[in-house]
Amino acid sequence: MQRLKLFLPLLIFALLAAMFFGVERRVLNGDYTPTDLPSALVDKPLPEFSEPALDDGRLIDKAQIVGELFLLNVWATWCPTCHFEHPFLMKLAEQGVNIVSIDYKDDAEAAKRWLVQKGDPYTVTLFDEDGSLGLDLGVTGAPETYLVDASGTVRFRYQGALEQGVWDKEFAPRIAELNGQGPKQ
Repeated sequence: MQRLKLFLPLLIFALLAAMFFGVERRVLNGDYTPTDLPSALVDKPLPEFSEPALDDGRLIDKAQIVGELFLLNVWATWCPTCHFEHPFLMKLAEQGVNIVSIDYKDDAEAAKRWLVQKGDPYTVTLFDEDGSLGLDLGVTGAPETYLVDASGTVRFRYQGALEQGVWDKEFAPRIAELNGQGPKQ
């Protein structure tokens, strides 16, 4: 029994190494993407909500933002990845992409300064100070972006920063499909 105790750390190391290399192999083969997190909302309607707009505090509800396809972007000033993502969101807005945002668990004044300094790509920003809307959406952190169709149904969720490669691979084909311009991916 004493000899078994000597080899226990080696056995644990070997098991952990095998698991690591197994996951790495799946990532390299494209069978597993670490940023793909399941969402209970995909193909379901956005939850009902009533949140204040960041800019003036007026209450915004779901009925006021649905009606055309849009991105729902969850961000915060405390999120370093959101800083990286912001210029790409500005580019999308310049191209006419409708982006609604949720300022998640943030300081309102800091968020207002951010949008003045960096630019405001959003048609409206909801201020989710306590994270209750984020909880209803299943947000695990910022940034996260949801593709929502005109009826208010969530069609896709992406966790992580949007950039051109992600846009081309994940969002553009889905948007084309929803607009009747391409096959289902």
